[in-house]
This record gives sequence, structure tokens and C-alpha cells, in this order.
Amino acid sequence: MLNRKIKSLIVLTVVVCILIGTVTKVEADDGLKKGYTYNYDYWSDVLYSPDAYSTVGVYTSVELGLEQGFNNATGMYVRGDTLYICDTGNNRIVELQKVSKDTFELVRIIHMIKGEVAVKTLSAPTDVCASEDGYLYICDKGNGRILKLDDDLNYVMEFTKPTDATFDQTTAFLPNKLEVDGVGRVYCIADNVNKGMIKYDSDGTFAGFYGASEVTYDWTDYLWKKFATKAQRAAMESFVPTEYDNLYRDLEGFIFACTTNVTGAGLDAGTDSPIRRLNLLGKDILIENGNFNVIGDIYWGEAGGYKGPSLITDITALDNGIYFALDKVRGRIFGYDTQGHLLYAFGGNGNLDGYFKLPVAIEHMGKDLIVLDSKDSSFTVFTPTEYGSLIYKAIEEYDIGDYDASGTTWQQVKALNGNYDLAYVGIGRALMRQGNYKEAMTYFKLKWDTHNYSKAFKQYRKEWVEEHIGLMVVILIFLFVVPMLVGKIKKIKHEIDVAENIERLM
Repeated sequence: MLNRKIKSLIVLTVVVCILIGTVTKVEADDGLKKGYTYNYDYWSDVLYSPDAYSTVGVYTSVELGLEQGFNNATGMYVRGDTLYICDTGNNRIVELQKVSKDTFELVRIIHMIKGEVAVKTLSAPTDVCASEDGYLYICDKGNGRILKLDDDLNYVMEFTKPTDATFDQTTAFLPNKLEVDGVGRVYCIADNVNKGMIKYDSDGTFAGFYGASEVTYDWTDYLWKKFATKAQRAAMESFVPTEYDNLYRDLEGFIFACTTNVTGAGLDAGTDSPIRRLNLLGKDILIENGNFNVIGDIYWGEAGGYKGPSLITDITALDNGIYFALDKVRGRIFGYDTQGHLLYAFGGNGNLDGYFKLPVAIEHMGKDLIVLDSKDSSFTVFTPTEYGSLIYKAIEEYDIGDYDASGTTWQQVKALNGNYDLAYVGIGRALMRQGNYKEAMTYFKLKWDTHNYSKAFKQYRKEWVEEHIGLMVVILIFLFVVPMLVGKIKKIKHEIDVAENIERLM
């Protein structure tokens, strides 16, 4: 009898172990427990989700057929299916073409310039831009110039240090990042320039500074400067605007700019803005209607030796308005919609595919993302998964006014990730556009979207009043008119009774 009990216990133990192993495997494979893709809910809790992007491949000099590997590559640009990489340490630009989903071919290596120009070689190029009219602009940092070349690499013109009183002539001109608009105006971020971006007209004329950020300082330091001696003031740090790190011109012609000159205290207080979207006047028009500001991670633990807030080093925007910010501290990518809602975050520091050692630039080719890793001497290509594609589809359907389809697609997203707040909000917005205000309020209430709930409630209240106006009039009549009539009748009857009584007495 005892042996039978022992045997039963052994069998039960084995079965439990098998079941635990199966559950563990399911949890590891379902895409929700990997800790790679995540978001934050209304209560600031981290919620892991299915991956919105998967890795297509990691490309080094070996995969690209380069005899010389990348050395401190710092810049990257995409035009159509062409990818330009600024191989800064090797004084060259590598031009590649995407020929299939996972294959890039070398087109040419740019390091020499043709035409009438004194210095024909590049020196530490840090950024490149291919304009819509076929010209190539290069931040030739080591030579202190921005070059404009035609498609055959013939010299056209150059943009040099502004000879203007507003520009410190004792400072070396070190162009670091650039963008070119549709009419050939150049926007340049230069080292040691804190007045904003340097703006040039298409003919090379200095047109002033663009997008200067507001001055930030500590008020105690300001008071101390007021009472300090001249020597003490000279020794103190000046109150100057922050510098930009990178820029990107989106489809609508607005310029996204990012800066790593932020602090944890400034981000908590909402005074520091790591990402801006600048209009033609250089004013920030970035919309931040999400539960949190557009700052990357909202928690800054010290795991793995990394501490402090996200430092956004580059940014890119898709044609549908969704933009991505690259954090060089923890190697993460943050995707935001046009309203400033965090769609998802993924990436990290490490040696596995989809992770980075020192990410410095991000670009997109269609909806695929490309991240340049300076320390790993490689770039990684990501493509949307089914989950990520459905999110894009739902947003795009809503933007073109197909609210029925958008609501259906958001339902598919919710089926893949029941914890995704934006799926509920998206369904609610689609229902609200369809006129189903009461049902929309239910979805907004589930995810504490007070802003949209108020809008839906306002419309629902208006609709309810219109539908019940007849009943309300009847009720008002009974509440006010009928009592008035009854009172009037009683008064008349009373007057008649009084008159009759008087007649009898007479």
C-alpha cells in the first residue's frame, strides 16, 4: 500500500513538472514576457506587449562587401530605396541600395569631389542629405563647410561660417547635422552654437538662426550673479540656450529637433523638452496629449549601470505622421502618434539582434526602421510585425475618415493585446465618429480617457435632449403650467364663492 502511494506521488510530481514546463514555454513564446516591447498604462505601470517590429538583419562591412569596415559612423540618410551612411572615421560616405527585403548592395563610396574646388577630399563627414531635386549636401565637418554636389559628385557650391555680427567669429565652424527643405534652404546644427540652427538661403546667404530654445537657469544662480563681482561673474557659467543634437524634416515640411541637454528634474517639472516640432517661424508645435510627456522612458532606474533619463539623439517620422525617437542611453526606440501617445517602445543595449551598443542615428525606408550603431560598426533593419501593421492600419483608416474600418482594425489589435490602452481609445474614437456616443463612453471610461469621455458625453447629452425634447416639454407643462392653471381655476372659483356669499348677505 505504501509503495502504491509512493508511486502515485512520483507520477503526480512528474505530471506537475511537465505542466509547469509547458506553461513556462507558452509564456516565453507568446511575445508578452520577453521584456522587449512595452508601453505604459494610465497608472504608469509597464505593460509588455507583442513585438511591433521584428529584426530583418544586422549589416556590417562583411554583409555589404566593404573591404574596410565602418569607423565611428555618425550619420545616415534615406531617399527612396537609397541609404547613405557617413563613415566619419574613414572620411567617406557609403551609398547603398536596397534590392530586396533583406539585401543591400553597394552603389559607390564617396570620398572625392569633382570640379573646381580647392579641397577635393572629405574630412570627417558627419551628416548627409539628398534633396528632392537630386543634389547631395554633406556636412564636411573636418573642412569646416557644407558641400552641395550634383548626382555625379561635381562641386556646385558650399556653405561656410556666417560672416555676421550675431555669429561668434572666434568660434570654428563645425557643421554636425543638416536638413534641406523643398526650395533649397539649409538648416544646420553646428558644434558650439547655442542660438538654434544656422539657416542658409539656397544661394548660401546666412538667413539667421532658427528654432532657438528658451534659456534655462537656476534662479539662485541668477540672484548670485546679480550681487557677484565682475571676476566672479566671469567665472560662472553663462545662461545660454540649449543646443540641438539632431533634426529631421517630415512630410509636411515641419522640422523635428531633439536635444540631449535635459535633466531629470527638468523633465519632471515639464520645463525640458527633448523633442520639438518646429513650424516655419521656429516655434514648437509638438502635440502632447498622451498621459505622459514625449520624453522616452518615464522611469530611470540604474539597472545595468545605466542611469538618468532617456537622451534622444535622433528622430525620424513616417509619412503617416508617426515618429520615432532614439535613446542613446539604453538603446531604445520610442514610437509616438501625432497626438503624442506612446505607441510602443522596444530595443535595448546588448549583443543580440535588435539590441545596440551605441545607437547614433535612426531612419526609415517605407515603414521599415534602420538604426545605425557606431560602436558595433553596423546598422540594423526592423520591419513591422502583424501587430505593428494593424496599429498602423487602424490609425491610417481613422485619418482618412473610414471610421468603421478603423474600429474593426482596433478590435483586431485588442484581440492580440488586451492590455493595449490605445486599442480601447481607438475603438471609442471610431464609435464616437459614427455617432455611437454612449458606447464610446464605455470604452473611454475603461481606460480613464477623460478628455474623449467628456467630448462623447457632451454629444450624447445633446443627442438625448433632442430625442426627448417632446417628453421634456410635457413634463415641464405638468410641473409648471398645470399647477398654474389649477391655481388660477382655484382663484376664480374662490372669487365666485366670495361673490355669491356677499349676495346672500345682502
